[in-house]
Amino acid sequence: MARPDLNLLVTLDILLAEGSVARAAKRLRLSPSAMSRALARLRETLGDPLLVRAGRGLVPTPRALALSAEVSHLVQAAERVLRPATLDLKQLVRTFTLRTSEGFAENFGPDLIARVGKEAPGVKLRFVQKPDKDSGLMLDGAVDLETGVVGATTPPELITQALFRDRYIGAVRKGHALSRGKVTSALYASGRHILVSRRGLYKGPIDDALRQLGLEREIVTTVGGFSTALALARASDLIASVPERHTGKLRAGMHSFPLPVAIPEVTISMLWHPRLDADPAHRWLRGIVRDVCAGPRVRRVRT
Repeated sequence: MARPDLNLLVTLDILLAEGSVARAAKRLRLSPSAMSRALARLRETLGDPLLVRAGRGLVPTPRALALSAEVSHLVQAAERVLRPATLDLKQLVRTFTLRTSEGFAENFGPDLIARVGKEAPGVKLRFVQKPDKDSGLMLDGAVDLETGVVGATTPPELITQALFRDRYIGAVRKGHALSRGKVTSALYASGRHILVSRRGLYKGPIDDALRQLGLEREIVTTVGGFSTALALARASDLIASVPERHTGKLRAGMHSFPLPVAIPEVTISMLWHPRLDADPAHRWLRGIVRDVCAGPRVRRVRT
């Protein structure tokens, strides 16, 4: 069975509303003859004359009257479906799942939650830990947005946008020997260190840079996240080396200093799946994340 021409619904809706072939043709920007042919097709399709002559005008048949309200409703519904999506933040009810490295939620989360609550009270943010670089949860739709460093293992189909650049610094407790005076590479290497590695490694880029200077540091312990490293350093004489902006609030009350070795800065980006790219609510969320991560700019540890 051939599928009906759904364009005829629009034609029928206007014909029934106008009760005139000429006026309907004008609204549809068709010639009167083209409109007459469309009416003929409708009559054939529905098996009813729809509009019949009465004096100088046309009047609807009982079938046309019965169809009028339903056809109008269908056309309006179709127009809503085909209209670009609009966003009413005050009425939006949704939960967004953000997968972030340790420290992101602690440092940027409070401002994100406050901004979301002010603009869209019905929206909730759900932060989940990012123990590795596997983006499978985002590909499966379980995660709406992810933050981190884009690398060779990042799925090519994901969309990425840079948020900020970050550099590594040293952090020690107040009163630590390294909190007094300039920290040289030799002085830094002579201390006892905490290594942050999600994969449980025993060396990192800092050790490679020290090796080029003929130095080697003592790594006392390896932990999986920045907050753990800073908690240990806060309560001991250990040295934590962490990204500056990523741990701004986590380092409150501690002494921070620039690393005395050259370590490349890292770019923190947000990542999302293309299926969410045009979603107005997701676009709004991305804008808030950009704004919160962009400023106000933190004062950098002086070199």
